[in-house]
Amino acid sequence: MKARVLSGMQPTGNLHIGNYLGALKTWAKIQYDYESIFCIVDLHAITVQQDPARLRAKIEEIAAIYLAAGIDPKHSAIMVQSAVPAHAELAWMLTCVTPMGWLSRMTQFKAKSAAQETIGDGLFQYPVLMAADILLYQAAIVPVGEDQAQHLELTRDIAQRFNSMFGDTFVMPATELPAIGARVMGLDDPLTKMSKSSSGAGHAVALLDPPERIRKTIMRATTDSNPSVSFEGMGPGVENLLNIYQAFSGCSDGEIRTAFEGLRYGDLKKRVADMVISHLEPFQKRYREITAKPGYVAGVLREGAERVAPIANSTVELVKRKMGLYSADSRKA
Repeated sequence: MKARVLSGMQPTGNLHIGNYLGALKTWAKIQYDYESIFCIVDLHAITVQQDPARLRAKIEEIAAIYLAAGIDPKHSAIMVQSAVPAHAELAWMLTCVTPMGWLSRMTQFKAKSAAQETIGDGLFQYPVLMAADILLYQAAIVPVGEDQAQHLELTRDIAQRFNSMFGDTFVMPATELPAIGARVMGLDDPLTKMSKSSSGAGHAVALLDPPERIRKTIMRATTDSNPSVSFEGMGPGVENLLNIYQAFSGCSDGEIRTAFEGLRYGDLKKRVADMVISHLEPFQKRYREITAKPGYVAGVLREGAERVAPIANSTVELVKRKMGLYSADSRKA
């Protein structure tokens, strides 16, 4: 039996090349090696205020992007978190065994709460819901970015605590990260990770951006004070552009050095733009074809939820029995 892999994204902002290189490309590559589940985590999205109509539209947009990136719905389940009520049910049960001190140490909570005047309790409990997402499906492999590593470690802590309190219940998840392209930095600020929540026009290349916008964004990218590429003392902006090119092209370090050593920055940016545009062109064509089929994406999401619901419900019933709650088995007795 294949191990189960699970990962997901929030239906907020515009997915960009960092999301593709750091997650979607990896998911498509590894999906057949595992029993694969890929979520759209809308319950996480509402930990901050969302426009309801926009959120609903974004859910289907993200699902179509998953499909266009190569996630195969015949093999992998693509589903929306809120379509499987067991996510929220397990999250509550795990909340009851998770010490508040563990949650108060989470760096993402500190960063996000500092940026808002008022916050809901959901933002504080966000990591427990993420743990529930993973443990609900007994996922062995969870491909996440470096920024989610602390959340995954908390998931392992929660699973270990529950197992020690109530007996063997949850699989301990591991993590798997791609060798390159896992961390694409902002084109306007190469010291910060590219973010889909950033509103800056020159910050990111969105996956659905037209070619002229992609080229304009890359040509405005931050470099350094040198006139051309030098692999000795390279600035972070130049390194970021080369990393993007390498991640899309698959070139080796040696090939990158040979191709770009001494190249002027304007020519570097043109080559990076050409590479990104050429690789996104077939992706965008598939996206247009997918969204042109009325009801197709909604059907994929419905089938995905139906496929994973028995797994999720089985875990919830197991946890209820372990904790002494009134489960389906209790009602049969």
